[in-house]
Amino acid sequence: MNSLQPVDLEGARLLVLTGAGVSAESGLATFRDSNGLWEQHRVEDVASPDGFVRDPALVWKFYSLRREQAKTVEPNAGHRALAEVEKRLEDRFLLVTQNVDGLHQRAGSERVIEIHGSLFRTKCSSCDLQPFDDHATYFERTLPTCDRCAGRGREALLRPDIVWFGEMLDPAHMQAIDAFMRRAAGGPFVFMAVGTSGAVWPAAGLVNLARSLGASTLLVNAEPADNTARFHRFVQARSAEALPALFGLKGVDPR
Repeated sequence: MNSLQPVDLEGARLLVLTGAGVSAESGLATFRDSNGLWEQHRVEDVASPDGFVRDPALVWKFYSLRREQAKTVEPNAGHRALAEVEKRLEDRFLLVTQNVDGLHQRAGSERVIEIHGSLFRTKCSSCDLQPFDDHATYFERTLPTCDRCAGRGREALLRPDIVWFGEMLDPAHMQAIDAFMRRAAGGPFVFMAVGTSGAVWPAAGLVNLARSLGASTLLVNAEPADNTARFHRFVQARSAEALPALFGLKGVDPR
């Protein structure tokens, strides 16, 4: 393991980006097999608007299974360390996650932007109904429909509140991230990416913007990422082991 010298956060703003590697350490397995398939279906076919139009029952089966699995795992020490450092920094902290499993919130994080959506929220596939919390599973052919649309004389299916392949990220989320970075510019500013592949954009490009604004940048990953060279410092380690040490937290159990 690389040196785990604590990060200097005195007076600093901290922006953290987390990816699938953090959730994997809690035992959240990928649904892709070695060929990139799920039950012989391309994952893009169950995670895209076109796939939902073709076979909404299959899409809901995929996400219902993911909901079931996410409920069986617990936040790990990496999640808990991020929640603890947020308590210390308060408004000087922002967590941006590519994960949709809600483990950060379950660990106690509050200042969280879920740029790829949430596994446990549902929205309408047709109208602008406000997404709502939903932990139900839908395995039957009778799929959930929108009451609001029904009241207007039309039928529309509900869908998971996930950013699918081919869809844009919420502009409000990107504006909030940009605003945080702009406030951090000119002062002590730390950008940290944890458990990310560095291959999914625009998240992979946040390090470039952070550097342009004077941030000290740190990557914590079990393996080198596609954009490792863009970081000032790379700690090759599991986040559950590294984050408590990097934040100087002695009371977080590294499990």
